[in-house]
Amino acid sequence: MSLKQRLLDHCQHYAQQRLDTVTQALEAARQAANEEGKSSVGDKYETGRAMMQLEQEKLGVQLAEAQQLQLVLDRIYLEKYTPSIAEGSLAITNQGSYFIAISAGKLELDGKLYYLVSLASPIGEALSGRLAGATLPFRGGHIAVLEVL
Repeated sequence: MSLKQRLLDHCQHYAQQRLDTVTQALEAARQAANEEGKSSVGDKYETGRAMMQLEQEKLGVQLAEAQQLQLVLDRIYLEKYTPSIAEGSLAITNQGSYFIAISAGKLELDGKLYYLVSLASPIGEALSGRLAGATLPFRGGHIAVLEVL
């Protein structure tokens, strides 16, 4: 399995974990709301229902975000090579190696550290469209793109 495929697999696992976690939390919140019985104290009941509704809305937003991660990953086709940095690229720079997909933190593979970033992240935006050999300003310094895979 190629390095880029291993990085993409890790991103897919990360996105699936987020989706599963949010889905389970949303289901638990729905069950809790359905099981909530009418209390003898009406205001207490209404406050509890309102809090549960807010929680469900918050989880709904998180679910949409997790689904968006899946959509981004579904667009990545590793066999398509582009010389400029885009989704699915592995940018080797003088400051680290960046896999452009989703923001999923950092990952160590075979003793080397890789940063899993989205195009919307500050470093992703800075690297987007750059070619090997480019030097770009970033946060008061400069990053040299050594290789684009």
